[in-house]
Amino acid sequence: MDSEKHGGSFNEVAGQCMSASFLVYSSALYECGHCKKLAPEFETAAKRLKGIVTLAKVDCTTNTEVCGRFGVNGYPTLKIFRNGEESSSYDGPRSADGIVDYMKKQAGPDSVSLHNEKDLETFINHFDASVVGVFESSDSPQLVEFLKGANLMRDKFRFAHTTDLQLGLRYDLPSEGVLLFRPPRLASMFEESVVPHRGPFSVTALRRFIRDNIYGICPHMTKENNDQLRKRDLLTAYYDLDYLHNPKGSNYWRNRVMKVASQYSSRGLLFSVANRKDFEDELEEDYGLGTSEGSEVPFVTIRNRAGHKYSMREEFTRDGKSLERFLEDYFADRLKRYIKSEPVPANNNGPVKVVVADTFEEIVNDPEKDVLIEFYAPWCGHCKKLEPKYTELGQELSGDPSIVIAKMDATANDVPLGYDVQGFPTIYFVPAGRKDEPKRYEVIWFFKGSLGNIELLNHKYSA
Repeated sequence: MDSEKHGGSFNEVAGQCMSASFLVYSSALYECGHCKKLAPEFETAAKRLKGIVTLAKVDCTTNTEVCGRFGVNGYPTLKIFRNGEESSSYDGPRSADGIVDYMKKQAGPDSVSLHNEKDLETFINHFDASVVGVFESSDSPQLVEFLKGANLMRDKFRFAHTTDLQLGLRYDLPSEGVLLFRPPRLASMFEESVVPHRGPFSVTALRRFIRDNIYGICPHMTKENNDQLRKRDLLTAYYDLDYLHNPKGSNYWRNRVMKVASQYSSRGLLFSVANRKDFEDELEEDYGLGTSEGSEVPFVTIRNRAGHKYSMREEFTRDGKSLERFLEDYFADRLKRYIKSEPVPANNNGPVKVVVADTFEEIVNDPEKDVLIEFYAPWCGHCKKLEPKYTELGQELSGDPSIVIAKMDATANDVPLGYDVQGFPTIYFVPAGRKDEPKRYEVIWFFKGSLGNIELLNHKYSA
């Protein structure tokens, strides 16, 4: 990977590169956990992308001018540059494989031109789904519309096009249209492997067609696509899935999930399968599943858009009946949510109240209290620097029974919906009587010298 960039070398590299992704990170001085986690993945991706896309990094603690120029206010921040100009923020996966795949799409054309059947077979024989437009000629208005859509959606999907109508005939597409090919490894008797869109379409219609069909009944969830899948209510079966070395075994359990899923496909729940090892840390952290608790049968969870989590405690049976019972209980609202929480502290009389997930409702959502809550991480250097000032604030306001200064370890407790905690510390003000309107509080206020009741109250009543 390119060495760390300062202002001059940053401009030089950005100007030379067709497409570059810059990792902007805080140094070890502030112990940025997210940066430490991303750094080795970014380094690996940089080596694999050498000669295709340039990846570089900037240390914002020493290059404040560069970071300020591009509006960097959180770490790590990734941005894509083209021809020396900022193109967009990078919102793709943060694993090495994901970064490589995402940036290769950025470097190539919006849509690959296919000339014959061999080109088509090569293109669709891929790990991911493929979207192929079939048109009469290069002057087709529908091709123009297709290419517009490909340009807008290239970050997420693979596009190709052809002006040979014969290529569409074998898939029952007699005229212009679009074919969506699901990944060959996911072929199943429970759904079609190729979905056609016949006739005219707009960019909006193309986007809707892809959105409604790209994943099918039961996609393979990976580290690269899990953020996209989790925009919907999602059931996931985790097991020793390995399509590279054991495709038949991987589909054994997927087919059993799909058989049940086909009965519930109209209920608004998306189904998926995933490799348990890929999400081992997450399963332990979010569902309390230890690494020694794995078995050959799938472990099933549901996570909905509201962030509520459920797990199937009955063992997955090969006839699918246990999964059916789990789903019936879910749709009947009989399941108990899984909430990750530290134990309730025995003594909580300090100037800063300690909140855990199990007491969040009681303390933070008390309708009679104005609450300022800090979400922190034990390893966070910024949080440690903030602590004395935050405690001082709690002491100054301890005489006002209507105000609560609180904190919660966001690494050991589930953060409720409505609070966007991407870095640490993150502070929210939650006013009395308006608990559904938490307001983000600028942490920088706490680093500008002395604090008092006036600063907090002024912010509170102007929020």
